[in-house]
Amino acid sequence: MPRVKSFAPSWLNEPSPGHKLFEPSSDETKTSSLAYNKKPKPGPRRAIAHRGTEVFVAVGKQIRWGDLVDLKESWETKQARTGGVRFKKEPNDFEVYDEEAANGNSGPEGYRIIKTPVAEDIRQLVMSPNNDFLAVLTSHTVHICILPDSTHLNARDSTPFKPKFYTLGPTTHVTSRSAVVSAIWHPLGVNGTALVTVTEDAVVRIWELSATDRWSFDAATLAVDLKRLADGTCVDQDFSASVSATNKAFSPDSFDMEVAAACFPARNSGGWSPMTLWIAMTGGDVYALCPLLPKRWAPPPTLIPSLSVSIVSRVATTEDSPDATYEDRLLAQQQLQWMSDLDNQEPKVVEAPGGNGEVEVYSRPARPGIVPKLQGPFDFDLNPEDEQDDEVELKDIYVVGEKPNMSDLMMGEDEELLMDEEGENGLSLSVVCLLSTSGQVKICLAAEGVEAEWLPSKVKSKLRPSSATPRTQSLLTFQTFDTVKPAELTPDSWPMFSEDATSKYSFYVTNPAGITLVNLEPWVSRLESELSGESEAGADFRIDVLVQSHSSERERVFTQPRGLNVLSAPVVIRDQDIGHLLLSSTHNQPIAIFFDTPELELVHVARDSPIVHEQLEIPEPEVVWHPRPVFHPSDVLVSNKNAVSAWVDLLKTGRRRPLLQQEIRLSMATLEVFTEGHKVASNEVFEIQNAVAELFRKCEALQFELRDQLIKAGEVKKRIDTITGDDLGEEDDDPISINELTRSRIDQAQRRQEELASRMERIKKKLGRAATRDLSDKEKAWVEEVKGFENSIFGSEVDTSPIDSKTRQPWKRFEEIKELSDSLLAQAERLQRKQGEASEDGPASPAPSVRIPADIRKAKMAQVMSLLDRESMMVDAVKDRLERLTVG
Repeated sequence: MPRVKSFAPSWLNEPSPGHKLFEPSSDETKTSSLAYNKKPKPGPRRAIAHRGTEVFVAVGKQIRWGDLVDLKESWETKQARTGGVRFKKEPNDFEVYDEEAANGNSGPEGYRIIKTPVAEDIRQLVMSPNNDFLAVLTSHTVHICILPDSTHLNARDSTPFKPKFYTLGPTTHVTSRSAVVSAIWHPLGVNGTALVTVTEDAVVRIWELSATDRWSFDAATLAVDLKRLADGTCVDQDFSASVSATNKAFSPDSFDMEVAAACFPARNSGGWSPMTLWIAMTGGDVYALCPLLPKRWAPPPTLIPSLSVSIVSRVATTEDSPDATYEDRLLAQQQLQWMSDLDNQEPKVVEAPGGNGEVEVYSRPARPGIVPKLQGPFDFDLNPEDEQDDEVELKDIYVVGEKPNMSDLMMGEDEELLMDEEGENGLSLSVVCLLSTSGQVKICLAAEGVEAEWLPSKVKSKLRPSSATPRTQSLLTFQTFDTVKPAELTPDSWPMFSEDATSKYSFYVTNPAGITLVNLEPWVSRLESELSGESEAGADFRIDVLVQSHSSERERVFTQPRGLNVLSAPVVIRDQDIGHLLLSSTHNQPIAIFFDTPELELVHVARDSPIVHEQLEIPEPEVVWHPRPVFHPSDVLVSNKNAVSAWVDLLKTGRRRPLLQQEIRLSMATLEVFTEGHKVASNEVFEIQNAVAELFRKCEALQFELRDQLIKAGEVKKRIDTITGDDLGEEDDDPISINELTRSRIDQAQRRQEELASRMERIKKKLGRAATRDLSDKEKAWVEEVKGFENSIFGSEVDTSPIDSKTRQPWKRFEEIKELSDSLLAQAERLQRKQGEASEDGPASPAPSVRIPADIRKAKMAQVMSLLDRESMMVDAVKDRLERLTVG
């Protein structure tokens, strides 16, 4: 989980130009003061969209544009140059008075107002995948803004910018019809130009937009009424939406089929996920439409081959299996027919915008039908039995598609297809996350998967056997948890999901109580390893342990004070200049949270690189302070909205106008005026009292927080003094020098090392005694032999080695040979000496007749020398062996 580094910076707070992005306009203030007794219809609020570091913020009927990098740099530059920037604080004016305005520049850099043609407050802003269209949604209408390049918006001009706007469905999405709950850009649209709108009365429309064709904004290319589709029996029926806006007859489907939200999985998902629209109903039901495609669509390079492989394997399985049902065979034939129609097409190559290569564009297959079957409502397996009504009522849905199955696609190929890390580490099942009114998040797994299905034709619907039963689909409830405490629940709340920029398996949950980060990665990798493993032994037990021990991580990153404005769904921006930023807003204040992003996540490093392991082992510094969100007092204390004044103005023009010019008399009319005035005044005074009480509680909390900060600062100072040696002992002691402190620390470390070494030796001895065993006979003989050699070579007073009477040791034989050679040499010398003496004295006596031949003498001497060399070699070998044994 990322750690919060800081909250709203100075360049987004007052009086910086960045704060102007979120301030309410003058028109909104006047309107809210006049309509003091009107409450807007509850619905999702997604008031922020971004294009890189550029943000678009909806404030009332306006859109504010700002480049966060320019706003940050300009504010920091002004602060460094002037030590502060002065602003003329007027709520009705957005002009910044500083030295640049005095020099002739008419507006701040990185900030602009975009004028819109909407008649109501903007509810949602939805950015297209290629960042060239911006969908602007009110409660009932949809407008499309053609976004210009950032250089046009960044012009230093204070006048409102008027881009080109188109009204989407000028006769379809109007106030007399049902409200628009979701607008999603189709992930398979050509260059991100296909928009899917879902209304509250369960009507899905696909719009294929073109900036050069204004008629593409008037009529949808496909409109499907889900209530008709749910009751359909064959594909040839008419499922289009009703054109009449006056049909208000009662129908049970108006309650069961009331749409809360809809979504598509990501474009890089596997299987049929990119073309599956998931729809959550307010009553708790979940439906799916697959395949829902625009008339012209551009799939990823691996989508059609992977679908072709799965369809062919499905057809082969159903044909060979005798247990295949009628529905399975019909579904396999329909999918094969759909793929055959797609294979017969010649794709049109279109250049992607921005020079990002080329894309292949296909036409939507007409067979078996352009309108898919409505799959659902899904049953929830292992669903909690004690669900309350507010936990069943859904408000939003978020689906993470399954990862692409590259193993089947690349089977038999020599090369492997390179995929990103997120695609490799994903889950082979789709994850469906549901959010209820009470803030409960229900995480479900599509264990059976969602595939393309169509209704049968008229002919095949008649051939359907009477015993055939419709196939039921279900979702496996993996986990449920709450993100809101019971005391934090507010009426008419509308929780929302928001994507995270770090991983597709993490998201944010926004509700009036705050913003919660949810991370599913702790159990996704473990579950995928179990599902993809070949060993089935003990799999049920391991999955049961996984479900009980590894749950999703969740953390409240921001807490909204009770009673304040509704939060907007946040956007997450990761940029080198900005960092990891979460940006949200209330009706008048920004909410910015900066997360601590490690450098290893920003720089891509190879997995097998040893540098990665070294960097991961570096311990993070201890956190001695915790960031706190910026406290904003209630807008009641600073707002110009006055309900009493608005009520008085209304009274002056109403039917009770004569009472203001007369004396106060006791009458029913006077009582009605005083009663109504008391209600208005008491409501306003109650809001002011709550705001003042919150401010007083915050001031008291600041005292305790300041005391804690002082204590922590004192602890840090003591640690610094201890390291530098500036700390003092008692009053009579002298300061400890750095050398003495270092020497004492080294001595302590050495003593500690000696203690550890001695302890290790004691443990070794204990382990040796505990692990002793009797020696074998060969080991005993070897030990005796080694001792004998040692005594024979190095000598010993007591020779304990056993001596065999038949064999003599080599060293003894060597000594006997040396003695024999010495005696022979001495005898030869004596003989030579005697012969010399005899020659001097006279003729020698006649020598004995026995004479030894010279060759015999030479042979005997050679034999003696060879024996000496052999014995010396044996002695040297024994010495070397004993030395090796001693060293070992």
